[in-house]
Amino acid sequence: AAALTREGGEDAFRRLFRFYRQRDASDLRGVVDFSVPGGQVFRSQLSISSVSDQDAYRAGLQPVSQWKAYGLNGYPGFIFILNPFLPGCQRHWVKQCLKLYPQKPNVCNLDLHMAPEKTIDLWGQSKEQLRRKGSSKWEPRSLLEKLRWVTLGYHYNWDTKKYSANHHTPFPSDLAFLSEQVAAACGFRGFQAQAGILNYYHFDSSLGIHVDESELDHSRPLLSFSFGQSSIFLLGGLKREEAPTAMFMHSGDIMVMSGFSRLLYHAVPRVLPNPEGTALPSCLDQALSSDLPVGSVIEHSSDEDWQVCAKYLQSSRINMTIRQVLAEGQKFPEESGTNGKGQAPSEDSHHQENSKAKRHKPNTD
Repeated sequence: AAALTREGGEDAFRRLFRFYRQRDASDLRGVVDFSVPGGQVFRSQLSISSVSDQDAYRAGLQPVSQWKAYGLNGYPGFIFILNPFLPGCQRHWVKQCLKLYPQKPNVCNLDLHMAPEKTIDLWGQSKEQLRRKGSSKWEPRSLLEKLRWVTLGYHYNWDTKKYSANHHTPFPSDLAFLSEQVAAACGFRGFQAQAGILNYYHFDSSLGIHVDESELDHSRPLLSFSFGQSSIFLLGGLKREEAPTAMFMHSGDIMVMSGFSRLLYHAVPRVLPNPEGTALPSCLDQALSSDLPVGSVIEHSSDEDWQVCAKYLQSSRINMTIRQVLAEGQKFPEESGTNGKGQAPSEDSHHQENSKAKRHKPNTD
């Protein structure tokens, strides 16, 4: 990987993206593992007093004083938090991403080529098929397995790469509360969760090289939450000629991109089986406590619901990225000729897969 960054020709980011994208790229020694920090990794200080233990518990998180947060030399404003979730609480967010958040009025990739009545209840149409699913690659995929992205709040327009005032639906209150606590712990009190893009990955999926710059306010952080199987995340520079740093993301890990790191190129070239070698990471096997605190946004999942979620996650990863689009008091500029539909030109958004599915135009890597 190091040698690839010194070669001429195509940009360094694309070379490393292709290197890690290879299914036989078994040499992962250059990938940063925050569970064994060292080298360019250093301990990051959090704003412990900004989040009460009670509010952390209500969001399904450990007290901030117990979080393990790290930074990377050369990437000011980047914070990596090793799984801070309380036992069993990751299950809530997985269930929300599969059962609740894809529901209308939220928008998903399946809306592009299916009649509205066909996408009303993806969960109901998929749960029995998922529960019975075996290991054969030739079994037909359920609608949930065809889900690639869901947008929340201000719905991102994949054609114009913009948000607009006329395409907005209520942002989920539980996810907003979680995001506000994480942002506050990282020094961003008053963060408003206004837009979310949920990405659904399988072992053959990737996320193309891009920068998240469509939000009108770049002073607020980008929050990223991962659940399920692991992945390699590449964090680069302001230009694609700069070689990125590769790092592992495991279930429950949170990344915060702020300041200088807010507008850096990044990508996910590969999804990997969790390093424990089991069907699911052990953190997802833990049951939720029976006595949730008053006002908790976390809900108990039924055994039946979790069986469906667990089956899905055996070959998949879910990522939630949360953004504040507007600064306080800021408004969208007046635009003419927009239809406000905010939908993508192809099924896969910035996903790329080893299939005949179309690729999202801006990411041709």
